[in-house]
Amino acid sequence: MFRRSGLGLGGLALTWLLGDEGRLCAADGKQALPVPIKGLAKNIILLHMGGGPSQVDTFDPKPAITKFAGQNVPDSIAKRVPMGNSRLRTANLYPSPYEFHNYGGSGMPVSDLFREVARHADDLCVIRSMRHDSPIHTPADYLALTGSITGQRPSLGAWFAYGLGSENRDLPSFVAMVSGENFSGPPIYGPGFLPPQFQATVVKAGEGILDVKLPAGITPAQRRAQLDFLASLNREHLGRHGEHSELEARIQSYEMAFRMQTSAPEVFDIKGESEATRKLYGLDARETSEFGSNCLLARRLAERGVRFVQLIQGGWDAHSDLKGNHLTQARLVDKPISGLLADLKVRGMLESTLVVWGGEFGRTPTVEGDPKKPGRDHNPAGYCIWLAGGGVKGGRIIGATDDVGYTVVDKPVHPNDLHATILQAFGIDQKAVWYDHSGRREIVTDLGGEIVSEVFG
Repeated sequence: MFRRSGLGLGGLALTWLLGDEGRLCAADGKQALPVPIKGLAKNIILLHMGGGPSQVDTFDPKPAITKFAGQNVPDSIAKRVPMGNSRLRTANLYPSPYEFHNYGGSGMPVSDLFREVARHADDLCVIRSMRHDSPIHTPADYLALTGSITGQRPSLGAWFAYGLGSENRDLPSFVAMVSGENFSGPPIYGPGFLPPQFQATVVKAGEGILDVKLPAGITPAQRRAQLDFLASLNREHLGRHGEHSELEARIQSYEMAFRMQTSAPEVFDIKGESEATRKLYGLDARETSEFGSNCLLARRLAERGVRFVQLIQGGWDAHSDLKGNHLTQARLVDKPISGLLADLKVRGMLESTLVVWGGEFGRTPTVEGDPKKPGRDHNPAGYCIWLAGGGVKGGRIIGATDDVGYTVVDKPVHPNDLHATILQAFGIDQKAVWYDHSGRREIVTDLGGEIVSEVFG
């Protein structure tokens, strides 16, 4: 057996090394990877606010709602909404319970929900004209994070892991951390039709990567020998039965796990961070400690070459008691996000790290639920996201919704357009990263995508 497998093991080791360095061809045998990065951005931290934060209560103030409080959305505005969003509520306009103030040299208006993030107003590029046609959480999550409502396409992070490779062979190129409610499950950080090894490594909030430590009494040399023997058996199986992407992914995951057993514990051990840094992210307060830890880990991962870090903070689905819901949710994330932006800047990382904040849709400017504790319904016809760092021009606002924040009236931006714009921050043509799936050349923005050039200047 060892005579037969000796050369194979050496070749296998070489294959892993070449794959880690991005010097192998893609699984279709046609596209050499990784695609070279030509933009300022080298890493991305995506902050997904699951449930749908309200645009008119965060970054898109609408004083006209106060003037017309209790009235219906004017027909001249309501008729602009596409047929797919006909369920959107038009009755009983509800003014924001939060005040807005202008911040920074740009004078950007931000609500009191995000007083800490507002300190970075001149770094933020707010797109107020996000729009799509799915008012249901899971399809909208799929659209926001995969580009399609089906949940069968690769997540944006998986595309990055596939197309750009890894900067650190001892850590995964795509990491996801989930806090709070996640309506849509693994597809929003899954590989879709890409080989399984490009799905996210999911990290449990506050615990890091589970089961990454070596068992008691097992040395690294013993684990290395175990994996080599297991790999030889798996390769022999592949030789007999042909290609099997799940088994290939399992082999690679064993190798990555072995390397993380020496690298990952250090990455996830934040005890060495200074007290000032811990306070910056809100680790000294119970309500901000979980998301603050995730944001701090996101910085540490990006610092060590992890290409794509996706943080999911669910719980923004305010069908009732919008005031209490959004206040609670913002308290969880405001200081940590502010700390992340400040820390990236002081370390000289913000220019090369793209930070994106937003949800799967916004919320209607009208009342839903108990009028004594009013909420807002889903609204994909007009909502906002923001970007910072990675070559983005800060202190600017792109697009607009109508006077009451019901629907987009200027420069509509679809999630696919946002994906194309994110690729542009890395200097990558959206057609440059492709995968041959069932005889068809698939790209990230297969369903369309126009770069929002104003983001960059």
